Amino acid sequence: ITVFLFTSGIPLISKVGFSDFIFGKEWAPLADNPKYGIFPMIVTSLYVTALSVIIGVTIGLFTAIALYKFVPKKLVAPIKQMVNLLAGIPSVIYGLFGMTLIVPFMRDYVSNNGVGYGIASASVVLAIMILPTIVSVAYDALRSVDTAYYENALALGATKEQATFKVVLPAAKSGIFAGIVLSIGRALGETMAVIMVIGGSPEMPKSIFQSVRTMTGNIAMGAMELSGDALSALIATGATLLIFVLLINVAFSFLSGAAVK
Repeated sequence: ITVFLFTSGIPLISKVGFSDFIFGKEWAPLADNPKYGIFPMIVTSLYVTALSVIIGVTIGLFTAIALYKFVPKKLVAPIKQMVNLLAGIPSVIYGLFGMTLIVPFMRDYVSNNGVGYGIASASVVLAIMILPTIVSVAYDALRSVDTAYYENALALGATKEQATFKVVLPAAKSGIFAGIVLSIGRALGETMAVIMVIGGSPEMPKSIFQSVRTMTGNIAMGAMELSGDALSALIATGATLLIFVLLINVAFSFLSGAAVK
């Protein structure tokens, strides 16, 4: 797959020009003078991923902590099972849920311009989709910490909350980092659900309540219709997305290593 992306995409980037492709702000592959700028899609992808991960990690991490020490033991297994069931729901169902509930809610009660489609709706949908990953990985990371850490903290006079948040949580941060990396990959690569709630206009995002388009959405929306250089531009977009994922993984590997030290 990597060889296919780079052998098919790099010639188009060379033909168009690296700066015009990566930093170009106009996507018009069917125009008389075609433009293949993907910078608006890059920015949108980063915005959606960042916002969804902030929401999802916040909710998921506190859920994992609650399951670890604060929820009655007889309720832990049922709650975990319900969270894990979220991973089995097809992404198109999430998109349908977003279209029928989240987008109208954003439009009527949150948006300042009467538009429900956009980064905000997509981020909420993605935040729900990454919850199983965050909760499962964070919970397992907390469970893997030696119970002596928690018990010794209590013996020294710490409260249950202090022992969990100030002792166990820092000891589990490498595993939690791994869950965040997996969540970023899921959010950055999600396509169908995002297409259904983000709008689809290849414009530079100026508001979280605006019809825009991600890199994955751009590929999916044009893959069945475009050919020639336009199709090569979509493949080059996929190569760019792959590089982004690799850079994020490398960056978080360094951060995780530094956190462990």
